[in-house]
Amino acid sequence: MSLTNQKDKFDFPEDIVYLNTASFSPAFKSVKTAGLNAVKAKSRPDYFQSSDLFDPVIELRKLFAKVIDSDDYNRIVTIPSVSYGMANAARNITLQKGDEIILVEEQFPSNVYIWKELADKFEAKIITIKQPKYIADWNHKILEAITEKTAVVAIAQIHWANGFIFDLKAIREKTKQHKALLIIDGSQSIGALPFSIKDIQPDALICAGYKWLFGPYGCAYAYYSDYFDDGIPIEQNWSIRLGSENLSGLTQYQSEYKPKAQRYAAGESASFIYIKMQIAALKEILNINPQDLQDYCNSITEDALEKLKNIGFRSESPELRAKHLLGIKIPKTIDLDKLKHQLKNANIIVSFRGDYIRLSCHLFNTKAHFEKLVKTITLVTQ
Repeated sequence: MSLTNQKDKFDFPEDIVYLNTASFSPAFKSVKTAGLNAVKAKSRPDYFQSSDLFDPVIELRKLFAKVIDSDDYNRIVTIPSVSYGMANAARNITLQKGDEIILVEEQFPSNVYIWKELADKFEAKIITIKQPKYIADWNHKILEAITEKTAVVAIAQIHWANGFIFDLKAIREKTKQHKALLIIDGSQSIGALPFSIKDIQPDALICAGYKWLFGPYGCAYAYYSDYFDDGIPIEQNWSIRLGSENLSGLTQYQSEYKPKAQRYAAGESASFIYIKMQIAALKEILNINPQDLQDYCNSITEDALEKLKNIGFRSESPELRAKHLLGIKIPKTIDLDKLKHQLKNANIIVSFRGDYIRLSCHLFNTKAHFEKLVKTITLVTQ
């Protein structure tokens, strides 16, 4: 089913062209309402029930399980950030001296620093696969680098600066051949690009919740496979222990964790305001088929990208990249400060990442937004 514009679900002024969901998503009106209602509820703690610490979190975990096509919500935890989720994974990985951890060039820092720390701890090596001259060869270079020395491949579904799609299925097959772990950062893709846990079967999937999942800043999600079932979490909060729902018995200290991934939940994961907003957000996301979203984004961007290409601002071939997030290469002849000034004056919000202007769009964007972008960039080239 094709999607149509849904600007009416958001509160953007008409003169704002927001092409920066990859940094921070706006709020659906339903998400804002949920947050406001939760703030008001803070005034009446006498209405609070102990089940409020657990039931909404379970509902949220079930919703995220649907988003990633997982049948087991007990493999899902809500966490405060991607770095938190990556730290839980890294804590439970033991390497041998000389093992290799594969990353890609200019990967997001939250999926880099933790692996450098792990490599240093075990005298392992970081192998960074650079973007080749012909970007279409990138997946081949990654697959070529996975050998018997590979212990971990930590990668995103798409590159956060230019939208290049990594072939996770082929990478998973190769990592299995060499008994290496696959850790995926889904921050720039989950909710916007087709993905299935059943199809890829990663050892862990971790993603921010404030981008394409439209939750508040400070929320994230993690999926952990059975590899991590007996792991040690990075913090020891009370709620991850078996039987913690019995608040009157909390001082009957429990040595056992809750099953599967639940041990990796952060303290105060019931965060009442955030959880209500996240539930509302995921309900909206589950109404949007990711492939339909890709088709919609392609329909509103393709003409503009062709016009930009004609004035020297090139994006990667559509078959190699995502449609909701893409980078257009800035010609070296362009005055970057002037370009940024023109975009700001036109109320066009984008990100600059390396040599790229990163454009990211959703259902509140229109073809007219991209026409305005083309017009504004053209002025800089004249």
